[in-house]
Amino acid sequence: MVAATGVRITWSDLPLQVRSGVERIIGAPVVEARSQAGGFSPGTADRVRTADGRRAFVKAVTSALNVQSAAMARQELRITRALPARAPVPGLLGGFDDGAWVVLVLEDVEGVHPRTPWVRSEIDLVATALHDLAAVLTPAPLAGLPSAAAKLATDFAGWDNLAATCPPDLDTWAAQHLDGLRDAARRALTWLAAGETLVHCDIRADNLLIRPDGRVVVVDWPWGCLGPAWLDTVSLAINIIVHGGDPRPVLTGVDPDAVVSMVAGCAGYYQHISRQPPPPGLPTVRAFQRFQGDALLPWLRATLDS
Repeated sequence: MVAATGVRITWSDLPLQVRSGVERIIGAPVVEARSQAGGFSPGTADRVRTADGRRAFVKAVTSALNVQSAAMARQELRITRALPARAPVPGLLGGFDDGAWVVLVLEDVEGVHPRTPWVRSEIDLVATALHDLAAVLTPAPLAGLPSAAAKLATDFAGWDNLAATCPPDLDTWAAQHLDGLRDAARRALTWLAAGETLVHCDIRADNLLIRPDGRVVVVDWPWGCLGPAWLDTVSLAINIIVHGGDPRPVLTGVDPDAVVSMVAGCAGYYQHISRQPPPPGLPTVRAFQRFQGDALLPWLRATLDS
């Protein structure tokens, strides 16, 4: 397994004016910061503690590190500001965008990521939380969001891109079934064009925290968009497949073609993007994408061949 871990700057790397802005939001000077390794942004992800014992989770990034990461942070700040208090998400204490640095200051959630390979008890907890999340976020509490189909259209053209210049190391079965995989990925966009739910669109174990009392918190919202209420549940199923588990328990009531199409679209995206040069500041992301793309192929093969 390849972990979702990048290379980050830390709290001490932030300019003084950024650290001061964070301390104004929290309301006291920061005396301790512990960097968190998960995720691929080159920016900070620090659990901080102030002199008077207050805690927060700080995310800060600049386009000088990676232009796309800064753009994603701006979108995450916009979306997080709109999330209702009753949604199972971290509370936003504040944030700012000074044109160079984008900063989010969030509740420091006490919790752990679900275990991978996934275990049934945690699958059930997360599936319930995603059902509740979709209910709270339907209709979407934020206007002007792109549809999931528009958000993923370029990504889900991965099989088309691979067909144009089929790489010699592409899995033999996938190379022999490119037409069917391309058709399935295109159907996914039709499924994703409907819906009025604000969906997370990047559900993975490392974007979830389970509190000590069993409540699940969904973190990291830069990919939020408008889609069908089942999309995040299918994303959960895909992450279960990636880690070698059986996704069927969470897919009751979801059209099987929507599931197969989504898996095909994601697999094509990972197979294509993992063969591209790594983006600035994100040296480890391609290996993680390749791991996911390869892990989805056996399930696709077994499902489509049957």
